[in-house]
Amino acid sequence: MSRTGTRPRVLIVGAGLAGTATAIRLLCFARRPLEIVLLERRSDYRSAGVAYHRDGNPWDYVFNIQAGRMSVFREDVLDFVRWANHEADRSGWPEPWAGLRFVEQGPAPRRIFQDYLSDRLAEARREAPPGVVLVEAEGEAVDLEVRPTGADVTIEQPSGREGGADRSPAVTVLRADQVVLATGLELREPVFASEVRTHASFVRNPYSAAGIRKLVSLPSESTVAIVGSVLSAYDSAGLLLRQGHTGRIHLISRTGTMFRTYPGGHEHGVLRLPCPKTLLEPYRNREEFLVRIRAEWDTACSTVVREHPDVSPVVVAERVVKAWEPHLPEAIERIPTAELRGLLDEFGTALAALRVGVLEYTMAVVERALHAADGAVRLVVGKVEAVRPAESGRLAVSVASPQEEHTIEADLVVSNFGRESDYSRVDRPLWRNLLRRGIAEPHARTGRGLEVDGRGVLLSPGGVAGPVSAVGALREGDEIVRNGRTGAFTFNLAAIKNHSIAVAAHVIEQLEVEEDVSARIAERSSARSTAGRTAESVAGNVAGRRGGVGNLEEAARGEFEDAVVLEARRLASRGRIERNLLDSRLDACIRSMGERPAAAVDAARYDRLMRVVVNRAAVERLTDVSVTPRQLRRQLGMATAEEQEE
Repeated sequence: MSRTGTRPRVLIVGAGLAGTATAIRLLCFARRPLEIVLLERRSDYRSAGVAYHRDGNPWDYVFNIQAGRMSVFREDVLDFVRWANHEADRSGWPEPWAGLRFVEQGPAPRRIFQDYLSDRLAEARREAPPGVVLVEAEGEAVDLEVRPTGADVTIEQPSGREGGADRSPAVTVLRADQVVLATGLELREPVFASEVRTHASFVRNPYSAAGIRKLVSLPSESTVAIVGSVLSAYDSAGLLLRQGHTGRIHLISRTGTMFRTYPGGHEHGVLRLPCPKTLLEPYRNREEFLVRIRAEWDTACSTVVREHPDVSPVVVAERVVKAWEPHLPEAIERIPTAELRGLLDEFGTALAALRVGVLEYTMAVVERALHAADGAVRLVVGKVEAVRPAESGRLAVSVASPQEEHTIEADLVVSNFGRESDYSRVDRPLWRNLLRRGIAEPHARTGRGLEVDGRGVLLSPGGVAGPVSAVGALREGDEIVRNGRTGAFTFNLAAIKNHSIAVAAHVIEQLEVEEDVSARIAERSSARSTAGRTAESVAGNVAGRRGGVGNLEEAARGEFEDAVVLEARRLASRGRIERNLLDSRLDACIRSMGERPAAAVDAARYDRLMRVVVNRAAVERLTDVSVTPRQLRRQLGMATAEEQEE
């Protein structure tokens, strides 16, 4: 794969949700020629990943959250609903979906998200500036080596069959100026199932085509054991029940945690609650810390019930967790690493259940079967010790609980053991090589994901590892300690929306700064210290020119605020014509700011540096989770008349 002309190249490794969202943003943000290579090792995962690909999502699998929160654009909350109602190709859709008018608070089948992302990627490609191209490539990145001017990525590409035998994959090395890692979730190998991984009655991945086939072809009277009670367990149980399953379904949970059902008409909201001050006291021990948390939790929940009677009791916990997020990083700093990891392991599922609920469409059928006297679903609290073949030909699941140890014989065992978040255990060539080279480092504090800086750039023990950024699940640990995110919100669609904005803006900034530096070097025929200028010194230079203003809160007034809003709207715009108009207005706004240098060369440089600072402030505005998407639209002057009245 050769470079298209002399334009810089960005390689995105992984074309699922995170990779596609980042490619869309790059196509929209770029102002100069650019080649974006979107690499995917599995064609069925393109614009979908493991969570949304059609083969692993039958029509009964719906999003865990309302359809109105599934837009890939944070600043356009209803984009997915509008697409589903007015743009989606419904030929081949079954009832009730074929004739359904989707609404913001209602359900939508997960499998149509692949079509939505594909359409939005195609739209971004059509509306990209001249010279900005998208290349969709097949292959698996297996190694990466950082160079002084970029990175060399080794890619294994499928080669098909020859003479009835599989040929060895073709290996190529692709040079990229910037690399974005969007490899998605990694499956964890369940140690308890080491004897049955290939057994016909064991489903390792319930979102695989093979796993779905086993579920839908299972005789209705069969006994099923589902390991785990996370959201994917409800999908498997619901699928069986909707097709008339009558046999016993065991939901085996170590903690017995069950997720809440969202009330009808539920809307996302952000409350302002007092900082839980006792959480910021020194950490003494686990027991004392948990006592403090429970006391603060009870107080916060009581405050919401008393002062916000419009909030449904079902989502009080969600509102409190969300309100606490800005304060959690400071509290987490006080917890020793070993203790922090233990708390996350012990309460990870509970935190997830507090932070997110499940739609009634999914839960209603499971809850009926769970609570009815003769219901098919039974919750089993305990830890799965082992799954082994039984003499009967079935599988024997050994479950240990504080009260007893017992064995469940099942015709089918479905493992929702989850994902592998410790990248030192991920057995893929890319991660083995990145860790070996010191380009990637497992997150030290949590053991979840990788070390990154505030803009998502990979960090090695010595600092920035190179022009390599990460989006999605790779940043789980950083989201916990930096932003106070918990549960699935460390890597779900909401987090990915913000990652895609920030990483795409950072990549474009780096490419533009490098291009400007190269141009100045060519003009002056001297590299000297200019080549070492970074975006950080750029921001400091501009701050100095603005009379010593050193932070964006002080600078964001008057003309600067106008420029930030214009840039945020440009970044949010999906049409080329509108972006160009906003870009022209932004240039004029920057040229009118303050006292610009008299010399033309210095003035042009000042304008470029100012754009960097304005762009960073605009990215902060677009990714500010302290406001809802609708509030964000009002701030940017993008709200419709109807939204203004809400």
